[in-house]
Amino acid sequence: MYRLSSESALVQTVDFFTPVVDNPYDWGRIAAANALSDVYAMGATPVTALQMVGWPRDRLGFDVLADVVRGGADVMHLAGCTIVGGHSVDDVEPKYGFAVTGFVDPSRVVTNAGARAGDLLVLTKPIGTGIIATAIKRDGCPEPVARRAIDVMAMLNRDASIAMSAVGVGAATDVTGFGFLGHLGEMLVASGVSAVVGDVAVIEGAWELLDAGFFPGGSERNVEAARPMVAGDYDERRLRMLCDAQTSGGLLMSASPRATAALIDGIDGAVVVGAVEAGPAGRVRLD
Repeated sequence: MYRLSSESALVQTVDFFTPVVDNPYDWGRIAAANALSDVYAMGATPVTALQMVGWPRDRLGFDVLADVVRGGADVMHLAGCTIVGGHSVDDVEPKYGFAVTGFVDPSRVVTNAGARAGDLLVLTKPIGTGIIATAIKRDGCPEPVARRAIDVMAMLNRDASIAMSAVGVGAATDVTGFGFLGHLGEMLVASGVSAVVGDVAVIEGAWELLDAGFFPGGSERNVEAARPMVAGDYDERRLRMLCDAQTSGGLLMSASPRATAALIDGIDGAVVVGAVEAGPAGRVRLD
């Protein structure tokens, strides 16, 4: 974030990745929604984006790239964010994403450092996209499960961000590559508190794919990083799901019980997944 004045600050972020689904148009949509999420997590409004492309031009035609770009442009248009330029390079594997710029009032910016004991934890999207994307890459994902995950990943966090800013929350972050527990842990450490976690919504079909052995390598690293922060006994299967690396995940918010009630009413799909407690910073108890 870069403060321009007492009333305005720039928020800038960048994100790009290799394909997570087979359909190029859907990949473009997901990449755009994912790149916008860090802006939304701070309560900011995205305004411009620069498009980034790495493309193996000798192996994949530009007609495929056109579908990717069309997907990204459609989601950016939906977000009211203008693509003002970009850059492309020849690459050994396809990569796509955006650098996004937004604006926020510095007095209303949301960080991950304001969670307080007594707050409730609210998550706006179900998890499991990393497991499902891995199954897609290995040709082991049923089409209905893949479609559910694509719909989740392509969904903008815009409405959740607007509701969050209107209601007022203590802290927020988007859930992406470090998994649910990794991003929660960052919030708890920054806020100096601990938490108890209950049921977390999972995309239908993800549990079955986890049991079938579809688990990303990045998620394995998340599991090892999370073990020291989890207190008491826990179920290994559940831990793995909570550490699954997400793409374009939901917003995780810490809010007072009163604000939480308004968030649940105002955000489609938002659910309470736990509570913030006084205790060692970063410690999580799985209930």
